[in-house]
Amino acid sequence: MRASQLQPEQFKSYPPQARELAVRSLGLLRQMPTIFVAILLREVIGYDWKFPAEREELDGQLNYMGSLRQQQMRTLFANFAGIKLEPKLEHLDWVKEPSLFSERLTAFLWSTHQIDAFRVAATEYAAAVQKAAPAGPSRMPGLGIAVIGQGVAESDFPLFRKLRPHGVFFTQVKPANGLQILADAVSTRAAAHPVSYRHWYIDGSTAVAAGSQVSAVSYDALQPVRAALLHKMQQIVQSGSGGPEMMETTLARLSPDELGMRGAALNGVLDRFQVSLLTRGSGTQIFSTTFVQWAAREALRRAQPDTLLAHFTQRQRQRPMNEMLQGPSTGVEMDPHGSLVDADMGAYYIWLDQQRLANADQSSFLVWFEGHSQAVGIGPSLPRGTQSDSRADLAQLLQWIA
Repeated sequence: MRASQLQPEQFKSYPPQARELAVRSLGLLRQMPTIFVAILLREVIGYDWKFPAEREELDGQLNYMGSLRQQQMRTLFANFAGIKLEPKLEHLDWVKEPSLFSERLTAFLWSTHQIDAFRVAATEYAAAVQKAAPAGPSRMPGLGIAVIGQGVAESDFPLFRKLRPHGVFFTQVKPANGLQILADAVSTRAAAHPVSYRHWYIDGSTAVAAGSQVSAVSYDALQPVRAALLHKMQQIVQSGSGGPEMMETTLARLSPDELGMRGAALNGVLDRFQVSLLTRGSGTQIFSTTFVQWAAREALRRAQPDTLLAHFTQRQRQRPMNEMLQGPSTGVEMDPHGSLVDADMGAYYIWLDQQRLANADQSSFLVWFEGHSQAVGIGPSLPRGTQSDSRADLAQLLQWIA
């Protein structure tokens, strides 16, 4: 089936808001190349579970395309229209399962040497949408915080090598009650600017109190979900009926309810986000440091927060994969020094991801070696590549870098 043949009843399996958006946009969808519509529907079908920033972006794309004249539409999609699809792909039920279409499309593009043409088409489309996007509302300067090295008494590992050139290396930080001070700062910002999903706290163990306005995600709180997921992964491996592709497809289709997330306290958007961290991330089910880094990356990419605190904790020492897939067991050995090395690089990646946000030039970032006197602060008012031996607690550091 081609996009020009789309009918309203084909969206009946979509969640309510996604279905309403698709049907409302039907006239527009019929004017686009089939390959583009199938990819776009992968975003539309998840509309009900998207963060406000993601919805704004998707709505903005549709509004932009709806404002174009027919000739402008043809120009915009000329490269997509030039990509030849095999009948098998067009005969898929890509309306009902756009993700499956996308998976098979990737393999097809590689096999037919059209992947470069597709990348050109996607890049030019993204540039056109970005150029036409109206300026967003002014936002508060962003603040990112990473806490690393829990449980490490001493270490000769050269911390913050990649971050020091961008800010100030503080050598006399007062560590007392440090994590709670940082969580309180996140809570204060969230209370002063109470916008949904703009303030985040991600913890590799159990989150400390951070206020009702903060979107909190923790590795320990998801232990039952991780156990259920690891059980399903083990079943797939033992069945021997599919490779990595089957594993990825099966996990991506899992819902919060299928992994035991039930009850009146459910938050559809946040719960779907947490499930996606575990089903789409590699190693997030097993290593807490990987979980924190991936969760921070996805929160920054999708929710585009004003505030984010990421607390890296100790992960288990690496073991044979079959053992780790069996889930937690007594006597699991922790690896504090390996966790510190992981988290040091993870903090750098979080800063890089923060730099991709719209207000990055006004944003600040703090990384602290938990329980110790070392930290790096990066901000628009701080000199780059310098060192400070001034004695200060973390609350003062936050004031200095803002």
